[in-house]
Amino acid sequence: MTATARAGSVAARSTDPARTGSGDAIRTEGRTKRFRSGQVAVDRIDLVVPRGSVYGFLGPNGSGKTTTIRMLLGLITPTAGSHSMLGEPMPRAAADVLPRVGALVEGPAFHPHLSGRRNLARLDAADRTSDPRTATTRIGTALERVGLTAAAGKRYRAYSLGMRQRLGIAAALLQPRDLLVLDEPTNGLDPQGTREVRGLVESLAHGGTTVLLSSHLLSEVDQVCTHVGVMHVGRLVSQGTIEDLRTAAVPRVHVRTSRPDDAAAVLRRLGVPAPTVHSGEVVADLGPFEPEALLRELVLADVPVREFRVDTADLEDVFVALTGEGFDVSG
Repeated sequence: MTATARAGSVAARSTDPARTGSGDAIRTEGRTKRFRSGQVAVDRIDLVVPRGSVYGFLGPNGSGKTTTIRMLLGLITPTAGSHSMLGEPMPRAAADVLPRVGALVEGPAFHPHLSGRRNLARLDAADRTSDPRTATTRIGTALERVGLTAAAGKRYRAYSLGMRQRLGIAAALLQPRDLLVLDEPTNGLDPQGTREVRGLVESLAHGGTTVLLSSHLLSEVDQVCTHVGVMHVGRLVSQGTIEDLRTAAVPRVHVRTSRPDDAAAVLRRLGVPAPTVHSGEVVADLGPFEPEALLRELVLADVPVREFRVDTADLEDVFVALTGEGFDVSG
């Protein structure tokens, strides 16, 4: 479904600070969605998306990301809690706020018999806040930004999955947006298309647009996002800047030696918790210990050290530490 966030009243679109105000682009308090079956898809989450950020909404499929986005955009009714967007309470201010929000949710849906350009023209014409005098220019610009100018006249049914995804993003860009919400925007894209979308998100952020980017791909979030929120089984288990999350994770020390059992014994004697031995390598959480002190003690114990390194946590390590499981980390 493509949500271009239309509303009944005309609202000016601008990223001028006087228009957007201060505070957070999105803030939720205890937002919950319980379905009639009793399943709690989203459980009391407190999401904070700072203005001007590229916020990676990270989690495996089924973790509650799309349900949260649908609640934010008014596509489904929450069970409990509250939220605001662009500094305004929702859904009370929806008529003013939603025209300033572009969104791609759960994949695009267009008329298969129409071309990409004509599909965008129909969407734009249905938007009461759009100016028909600038429609041709805006549609052309949106198609160019997503790399579909050459295929603009081709019927949608002939589009590949990646091209359909790009057209959905183009639909969200028909108007200038203060906030852009993208749910798995690189689904179906080849590596080149993924890089292009990444560059597009970065350019939008540099222009002042806040971007909420939902993804199950760690590499995608790691490369483009300034902030991240981690979802797991309907709960927001952590959020903050990318660097804050990495800092919170414990670095790991790796020791390669011909006497790994002796090395592990030295580390245990020093109080390093639960060093593990595998294929001639000892691995343990560094914790509060200085790596230089550990290396010195190993040398003093006559342990022959072939390699000694400390790995800082990447986003995959952080996710596993927070949830106890991994998921698709490919790009």
